[in-house]
Amino acid sequence: MGEKFIYMDHAATTYVKPEVVEAMLPFFTEKFGNASSIYTIGRESKKAIEEAREKVADAIGAQAREIFFTGSGTEADNWAIKGVAYGNRSKGNHIITTNIEHHAVLHTCQYLENDGFEVTYLPVDENGLVTPEQVAEAIRPNTILITIMFANNEIGTIQPIAEIGKLAREKGIYFHTDAVQAIGNIAIDVKEMNIDLMSMSAHKFYGPKGVGGLYIRKGVKLISFMHGGAQERGRRASTENVAAIVGFGKAIELATANLDEYNKKIMALRDRTIDEVMKRIPFVRLNGHREKRLPGNANFSFQFIEGESLLLMLDMKGIAASSGSACTSGSLDPSHVLLAIGLPHEIAHGSLRLTFGDENTDEDVDKLLEVLPPIVERLREMSPLYENVKRGNVNV
Repeated sequence: MGEKFIYMDHAATTYVKPEVVEAMLPFFTEKFGNASSIYTIGRESKKAIEEAREKVADAIGAQAREIFFTGSGTEADNWAIKGVAYGNRSKGNHIITTNIEHHAVLHTCQYLENDGFEVTYLPVDENGLVTPEQVAEAIRPNTILITIMFANNEIGTIQPIAEIGKLAREKGIYFHTDAVQAIGNIAIDVKEMNIDLMSMSAHKFYGPKGVGGLYIRKGVKLISFMHGGAQERGRRASTENVAAIVGFGKAIELATANLDEYNKKIMALRDRTIDEVMKRIPFVRLNGHREKRLPGNANFSFQFIEGESLLLMLDMKGIAASSGSACTSGSLDPSHVLLAIGLPHEIAHGSLRLTFGDENTDEDVDKLLEVLPPIVERLREMSPLYENVKRGNVNV
């Protein structure tokens, strides 16, 4: 038997829980009917979709008719932002967002800028936070949408969503939040938080990949951009991915059923990791807010090393982690999030994101703490700047 493989990249994706797989399996083989068909196995598929819709709605305090299934969280972001922009262009053309959003939001906003829309990208502080006051100051008479992520996918910082939602509601501006990292990790009530649109993705909370959702509050005006059929009450054309939707429903049901217990466990792992890494390794910085952060997120920047080498050496020790967003892992550019919180390029390049999940244990953290300090030290030995620091020739 080889060494245990330790997975610490749950923000990139989670595994699919056995109960979720079990719920999905019949819809690949026995109950394979098209949900738009009127015969029995078609009606069974339709019923399963509606039951999943109820589960998603119950999990976030919404009504079932306000839940629309998509192919991903990225699609949900695109639909929310483009749908509101084009659906309300007669009222205005100004959008407010932040400079640390996921690229599904940033690139969509940039696309709209090329089509005559104006976008304000709010800066964040050194912890990655934006304030309701900043949002209020950015509002113009022609503002039609505020889109701010619930929690950051890289540094884990949780934004003051309820306060921003309240402000948006008072001003009569639609408020969208990308909750892909938050859903299944934080208790969310869309009504209490004054959220008009919210993006979700099942594979972040032990559901399948390739299925997401968009909460659209009743009365929100937005256009569809998937055309060709009457699925999802005529708002999102495409034959439904029944098995994946069933998996989404089961996964969110499981995630929200024991959320407090789950969070207590992974927060203990996270906090121990943060405390020990900061204590054992010099020249390290914790990225993101220390308290207002996702329960399972620990993001560090190590001076005098390059993040990709760190990941490869951790992998050789059987630990899977990341340096930032999985969606930009092929890029050589430093994280836009880390640059936005004020890190210089060379330190942003030396980042490590550890995100914990339900299968992680104290023994996993023990192993990480055993192998990480010598790996960091070994990589630093290759840095001429670090040599100068050790000799006292350079102040850090």
